[in-house]
This record gives sequence, structure tokens and C-alpha cells, in this order.
Amino acid sequence: MAPKRAHLWIRGYVQGVNFRHYTRQQAGLLGVTGWVKNLPDGRVEVVAEGEEGAVQALVAWCQHGPPMAEVEEVEVRWEPYRGEFSRFAIGW
Repeated sequence: MAPKRAHLWIRGYVQGVNFRHYTRQQAGLLGVTGWVKNLPDGRVEVVAEGEEGAVQALVAWCQHGPPMAEVEEVEVRWEPYRGEFSRFAIGW
């Protein structure tokens, strides 16, 4: 499979429930690189790169998130793969 890049915005009860930590953990398990951060408006933003199946699996996981999260909506934008990350990080 070809490498892919997904840019996500996740809305709902997604801050204060370790969403960023669990997203980084899932990305590590899947071999996906990129970052996750909280936004001032209460959403979580994710950029993920990796093999297509792995990125799709992370996008699917973000549809529900960790146990305490209540995901209402996930906006996904597929972007050209850039290969700019060496790991998956938690941003500010």
C-alpha cells in the first residue's frame, strides 16, 4: 500500500480525557507518524502519516477515541503524503 496522510479535526468531549496520549499510543502501535494537539475551541487536531491501512486504522480509532471520550464528529481531509515526521508527537 502507498503511504497516506490524513488531517483530522475531532469534536465532542475530547479534551481532558487523555485523547492526545491515547492517540499517540495508537499511532505508535500502528507505526503512524505525525502529531496531535488540543485546539482552543475544544477540538483535537491530528495529522497522521504512514501506510494507508495504518492511517485508515487510526482514523477509525479517532471515531470513538479513548474510553472517557465522547466523539461527536470527525472531519477528515486526505492530503498528499509528505514524509516529514520521524515519530508521533503531542503538540501544544
